Amino acid sequence: MSTLHKIALTFIKTVGPATAKNLLAYCGSAENVFSATKRQLLQVPGVGEKTVEAILGTNALKRAEEELEFVEKHGIEVLFFSDENYPKRLKNCFDSPILLYFKGKADLNHKRIVSVVGTRNATAYGKALCQQLIETLTAYNVLVVSGLAYGIDVSAHKECIHNQIPTIGVLGHGLDRLYPKAHKSVAQNMVLNGGLLTEFPILTNPDRQNFPQRNRIIAGMSDVTVIVEASKKGGALITAEIANSYNKDVYAFPGRTNDAFSEGCNFLIKTNRAGLINHARDLIYYLGWDDEISEKKPRLQTTLQLDLTPNEQKVVDVLQQGQKAIDELAIELDIQQSKLAIVVLTLEMQGIIVSLPGKIYKMA
Repeated sequence: MSTLHKIALTFIKTVGPATAKNLLAYCGSAENVFSATKRQLLQVPGVGEKTVEAILGTNALKRAEEELEFVEKHGIEVLFFSDENYPKRLKNCFDSPILLYFKGKADLNHKRIVSVVGTRNATAYGKALCQQLIETLTAYNVLVVSGLAYGIDVSAHKECIHNQIPTIGVLGHGLDRLYPKAHKSVAQNMVLNGGLLTEFPILTNPDRQNFPQRNRIIAGMSDVTVIVEASKKGGALITAEIANSYNKDVYAFPGRTNDAFSEGCNFLIKTNRAGLINHARDLIYYLGWDDEISEKKPRLQTTLQLDLTPNEQKVVDVLQQGQKAIDELAIELDIQQSKLAIVVLTLEMQGIIVSLPGKIYKMA
């Protein structure tokens, strides 16, 4: 598929990620979407008269030409949903963007990805926790994702730069600008070892509604989301809710009951929306990153004697090769996480597999 048509697909009004994926599935390519007839388009699930009119009457290709010229001039990578280097963890989320723009050098499919978010009004307590967290993560070959906002976000990015950890800032606007402008020097350093990522094209302002939308990328492309410090209302809690909806791990640092900027963390912990961590070492323990990977033991004879469903057998076959996170299993087996969760639970109840911290599974 041509990059021009991929970009153009995102400029069709009324066509969101889900509809775009349906169009691609039925038409075969982005080019075919633009050459399809009205009759063909109406056969696509979720596509009605208004959407067809929007596709047939769009000037999206012209707008895409401007975008393509900009990304080529500034060395920006265009990541389409079907591309190999599109973030695989994010791809497995039901509302993942059809296309992303990336400026940087990091591997968006890094072995371990942690998102760190929190209040824009970070206190000395929150900044100290952020420093402790990043310093602890240094030894574990991670990539850290945040939103480049004031407060905890930019503190996390700065600590990563200081500790030479690759870090990604997910933006709520196009790559032709930066918000807030005060973080320009931080962003420039991030591009050298990490990068800037967005689903928004150029000429997109940092409007308020864009930030909850970008939070799903922060949550979706990570293995785990850590809330360092947060009030009861704000983007950090939105990110935590999204991460939970994706069946991702969420952890939070508690604070004193009368601290306004710990209310959100305490609420998440109290309502079982986040696990409690008192120290960054707790996170490492829960994720099982200190565990040594045991030697693989052949279990073929055992599994042949079991009465397993096809999906259960697929999971067992993969886990015989070594432990896997549920995200990795879903991608490798091409099974939706909601369906896979039932499969692994059944296997676990039968004593065939065991779960480790961090939604990681291995043979019993």
